[in-house]
Parts: sequence; structure tokens; C-alpha cells
Amino acid sequence: MDSQELKSNLVLILDFGSQYTHLITRRIRALNVFSLCINGTSSLKSITDLSPRVIILSGGPHSVHAPNAPCFAPGFIEYVESNKVHVLGICYGLQLIVQQLGGVVRVGDKQEYGRMEIEVEKVGRLFGNKKEGDRQSVWMSHGDEAVKLPVGFEVVAKSKQGAVAAVENVERRFYGLQYHPEVTHSPEGMDTLKYFLFDVCGVTAGWKMEDVLDEELKIIKDTVGSEDHVICALSGGVDSTVAATLVHKAIGDRLHCVFVDNGLLRWKERERVMETFERDLHLPITCIDATEQFLSKLKGVTEPEKKRKIIGSEFISIFDAFAHDLEQKLGKKPVYLVQGTLYPDVIESCPPPGSGRTHSHTIKSHHNVGGLPKDMKLKLIEPLKLLFKDEVRELGKIMGVPQAFLKRHPFPGPGLAVRVPGDVTLENRLDILRRADEIFIQAIREAGIYDSIWQAFAVFMPVLTVGVQGDQRTHRYAITLRAVTSQDGMTADWYYFDHKFLIELSTRICNEVPGVNRVLLDITSKPPSTIEWE
Repeated sequence: MDSQELKSNLVLILDFGSQYTHLITRRIRALNVFSLCINGTSSLKSITDLSPRVIILSGGPHSVHAPNAPCFAPGFIEYVESNKVHVLGICYGLQLIVQQLGGVVRVGDKQEYGRMEIEVEKVGRLFGNKKEGDRQSVWMSHGDEAVKLPVGFEVVAKSKQGAVAAVENVERRFYGLQYHPEVTHSPEGMDTLKYFLFDVCGVTAGWKMEDVLDEELKIIKDTVGSEDHVICALSGGVDSTVAATLVHKAIGDRLHCVFVDNGLLRWKERERVMETFERDLHLPITCIDATEQFLSKLKGVTEPEKKRKIIGSEFISIFDAFAHDLEQKLGKKPVYLVQGTLYPDVIESCPPPGSGRTHSHTIKSHHNVGGLPKDMKLKLIEPLKLLFKDEVRELGKIMGVPQAFLKRHPFPGPGLAVRVPGDVTLENRLDILRRADEIFIQAIREAGIYDSIWQAFAVFMPVLTVGVQGDQRTHRYAITLRAVTSQDGMTADWYYFDHKFLIELSTRICNEVPGVNRVLLDITSKPPSTIEWE
């Protein structure tokens, strides 16, 4: 499928702040359909410039009848109808359609949260593959409900409690689901989305990672001038490695890679990363030891967001200095900085692609998104910012990045700073954590389960606990182990270890890591927790 065909089959999501919006994008891409997400209140021009085939209005935490509730741009209804664009509203999106087209939405007599059963009331287009009376389990999350539909709309499904669950106006191409089809808690949700896109809207599947590669190469070549030089911040992880390979493929030797040892790396990470980059990827790379610079700035800092901001600022300061040195060498100033920012990074830092979103809360700022200083001298290139981790791995595979790199667990940009709650510079906390983390990761590899886990790491607990070691009372620190499974890092479940494995691992850490007398296991999913501790 060529670029024009891809754009003519674009499914555009207007984001009104739902925690699940990213999943809509992900699920549609999984059907090999090109999908983008922008701010729900974006200008009409932002929408018309993209010329979408289908528009999905996401859920959100607001009530449509509340003052200043977010809404699509003026002229939106006229645009989609005159251009025969299909519109699907999900949760808040359904209520927005109903309200804006003359219906009534009010606080429901009974709110619906969690798993609910719905029943097909009428065979229509939205549930054209279902019969009247068919039931399915779905995931609800709403306090308001549509009590009066606009003229021409029909109810095609209701919840067990009698609330409107699905509506449609086939002639005007408006459809709505009061539940979330994109989450796994709606088992038939993907079938519904698939039927809607292919059978109702006539979308053609054909988007694939090769298309992303071609498009990103074109964007990089168009963005970077023929004489411009670019700096790439390499961490040794999947994201920065794939980003560097992609940019190198586009501009060749005008890419200059830099690896910064910020004193917050894992056990022997610097040596391992440098060896692998030089041996396997053949990328030109300079290593900078900035341990003292980072740790001196972090001394006494305990607030997580402040730590992230400091680390982001110091990284940019180093890149600026590196750019200056490069300018002396090349006789011209580097213009761009490449970072391996991913879509989940952007979402969690708020705003998501499309920018300007104000309808959801910041979960945390990522050092390569929310922690960048406003006076940064280098312009950013973020070729992966619309991709999820599994998509990045697929892109890397296409470009020939070694499997050893692609299978590496994610490692946060701020490094071990977010795995040591509080002041990271006190005593030998970082050394204790490095030793414990190395034992944990090696044990996982030896057990043959490393590739079954999305991310695993140890966390230093800044709490002294009482223990008994060598017949003596001890007062030492605890280590928490965290391991999760996930598809894209946006949601995650904790990994179920064999008890024998945990017993042996706990014994090893307490015996081999000085200063530790207790090992804990984090058994919290995401949500409610994030994967990292800070």
C-alpha cells in the first residue's frame, strides 16, 4: 500500500482524556490499519489536513453537560457529514455525539463501572454480525447516560440495567458505544472494532512496519538539511538503539552518537554497552563520564519529579557541550538531537501526539519529554514518538538490529535514580542496588524466563530493617524485586515466579549483597501502580 492509500484509510482518534485512548490506537494498528491520535479539541483544520476515513471520539473523565467540558471544534459535524466520514463515539464520545446533535445526557440513576452485560436490542450496522437478543460482557466506566437520542438515531444495545449501550444513525454515519471495546475486559470488543472498520466503514488493511520505516526515513531526510549534523543520545536500550540505526540509515556519517555515564547505570553497564555498540552496530560513538556532574546535582534531592527534571537538564547540558566540541572539530554546529522517545513516554508525560492536551493528569514526566529545559539549543528529532515498544522492536528487526538488543528489558532514562526512593547519593545505596539487580537479572536469564518478562529490576528500599545474620542481630536495608508482563508498557501484570526460584534468589541477595537483610516482591499491577517506583 502506497503512502496515499495509507492516508486515505487513516483512522483518526480525537483524545478527550481517557486512560484507554492509547489502546484504541494500538488495537487499530494491530489490525494493520494506520491510526493517529490528536487532541480532542484540535482545530478543524488539524483534522481536515489529515483527511481521515474514520474518526473515533475517545472516552474521558468529564461530563458533557459540565461547564467547559471539552468538545470537538466548531464545524466538525458539517465536515464529517459533507465528506462522508464515519464517526464512532466511545463512552464520553457517544455522549458528546448525542448532546451535540440534539439529544439529552444526564447523570444516570445507576452508574456503571466494571464488567457489565449488554444485550443487542436491534440488528443494525454496528452489530450487523449479531442477532437480536445476543449478549456479551463489556467494560463500562460511566456515570452519565444518554436518556434521549437525537432524531434519526436508534438504540442497538442496552445494558442489563437498561442503560443505552450502543446507538447508531446509519444514514448520517454516526455510531456510539457506551462501553470500552478497546480493553481486554471487553472480550468481543476487538471483533466489534474490526467489523466496524472493515464492514461498516470499508477501511482497507495494509499498514505495516515497512511503511513506518519508509515514512520516517523520508521525514528525517526532509527535516535534516543536506549539510546538517546530528547528535544521538545512546543509552544501550532498545529505543535509542533503533532510533540511532534509523537516523544513521537516513543521513549516514553526519550522525554522531554519544553515550553518557551519569553514575546511575546498572552493574558494568558502561563497559557492556560500549563493547556491544562497537562490535555489533559499528556506530561512531563517544563515551562521556559525567558521574560527578549528575550525582553532585542530585545530592540532597528526594522529590521524584525534581530528580527527573535535574537529570533531563544535565543530559541536555552535556549534549550542548558535546555539540560545541563537535563544532570545533567539524567547523560547523550540529543542529539536531535524536532521542528514542516512545508513544507511552509522551502519553504519560502529557500531552500525547497532537500536543496541547489538558484533559488528563500528568502521571510522571520522562526525562526525554517533560524534563527538557526551555532554552535547549539543539532541536529534537524523535522518530519513534508515535510507536509502542513492540512496534519499535519490529522496526529494529527489519533494519537488522541484533536480537540481543531488541530483547533487552526497558531501562528508564533517569536510570537507577528512580529505583532509589529519596536521595540517591547517600551512603553506598547505588552500589547495593547494582549488586542486587545484577543477581536478579542473571537469575532470570539462567532460569530461561528473561524473554517472558517485559521488565524486571530491583528497587533499593531506604528503610533499615532488623534481621539475624551469622547469629547476630543486624540493622540493614531491604531490596524489593519488580517483574512485570506487558504488551506495550501502558498496562502490566506482575510476573508469577516459582516459589523455589524466589527462595534461592532471596538467599543469594542476602548472602552476597553487603548491607541487605530482607528481600520483598512487588505484586502490584499497572494500574494502579506505574512499573517504575518513581
